[in-house]
Amino acid sequence: MTAPGSRSGLAPAPGPHLLPASAHSYLARSATSLRDAITARDVPTRYACAHVAALCAAAALLAARARPAPRGRRQKNAWVLLAEVAPELSEWASFFAAGAAKRAAAEAGSTRAVSEREADDLVRDADRFLAVVEQALGLVPHASVA
Repeated sequence: MTAPGSRSGLAPAPGPHLLPASAHSYLARSATSLRDAITARDVPTRYACAHVAALCAAAALLAARARPAPRGRRQKNAWVLLAEVAPELSEWASFFAAGAAKRAAAEAGSTRAVSEREADDLVRDADRFLAVVEQALGLVPHASVA
């Protein structure tokens, strides 16, 4: 599966000064996980950290845009919520949701779950996704690190 391309049709963002603190916190955690992925010596850790970086970026956008669901509604994972809250990012959500099982296997220590190429590709994709989310939140995207 290939990562979606960046899209310019992102919904306008409220601006960084109006973002909740939790969104900024998730963005910082995403950047930290991305750095951890880049510096990881083993392939499973690199893949898992890159996937977590993308998940934290998604959480930042959800913190900024999502509204609490009424009680009694079924819980949804972050990728399903992302596609609902930011339909312009639904391809990204599908892409990262498809890698969740591999991340779980990598976190469990499987050395066969992902190849070195898959891990390296995911690091680049998570880096791109973080920039897309930053832009969607009205922030200047970070300088690419991957």
